[in-house]
Amino acid sequence: MGMKDQFQDKAEEMKQQAKKKMGENQDEASERSSQPREPGRKDRERGQQERERGQQDTDRMQQEAQDRFDQDYDV
Repeated sequence: MGMKDQFQDKAEEMKQQAKKKMGENQDEASERSSQPREPGRKDRERGQQERERGQQDTDRMQQEAQDRFDQDYDV
């Protein structure tokens, strides 16, 4: 086998490997795109609930502080 044949064989082998890899990558991409996107939505909703709860806690603490202040100076 001459050098030319060896290079051609190697080039063909690399070409086949590249096609195989491209097929695998496309399969992975299609799997990712077909997965539901709900978890992200749930995370956003959970984050919003935590912010609202934090705001409610802050409001409650401010109200309690105001009530204590009012009680102290109502005497």
